[in-house]
Amino acid sequence: MEINRPCVVSLTWKLSDAQNQPLDELTEPVEFFYGGDDLLAKVEEALAGYEPGSELRLQLEPEDAFGEYRPELVCFEDRKLFPEPIEVGMAFEGLPRGHVTPDMPADRIYIVTELYPSHVVLDGNHPLAGMALRMHVKVVAVREASAAEIEAGSVGTSPLPLLGSGSKERGGTLH
Repeated sequence: MEINRPCVVSLTWKLSDAQNQPLDELTEPVEFFYGGDDLLAKVEEALAGYEPGSELRLQLEPEDAFGEYRPELVCFEDRKLFPEPIEVGMAFEGLPRGHVTPDMPADRIYIVTELYPSHVVLDGNHPLAGMALRMHVKVVAVREASAAEIEAGSVGTSPLPLLGSGSKERGGTLH
């Protein structure tokens, strides 16, 4: 079966930065809804028409992947607003209740990048923002999407940092 919207593709890949430093490897096939929200637009565009067994090499510039790094998405919040224990790398949906940083988007995942006795540094950028990426993608299987998958525009969860959920430990919702 050829990759056409809507369908479900099973992929493996190796992801590296522009200097070929490894960032992520998906060795076991994972299913993604093709034609919805599971894959980056440029990855979907590149996969169109391929069949199982195909291999592609892609170069994704920041604007085709996770955007440019935006320093205005970094903020400092009082450490008392966070649950203990708190560690660098934890991720939270939104900012904590009582946050003091004005004009920060509430609908972002914020990652703890630094800890100090009095405050926490949070970064609302995707961990791969600002990076050019190289992907070696293998198409393992293609199948028809179910009615539920078509309605949802997704096969469910995405376990990969490339697709937004991140591999960092989740800290929870803070609002």
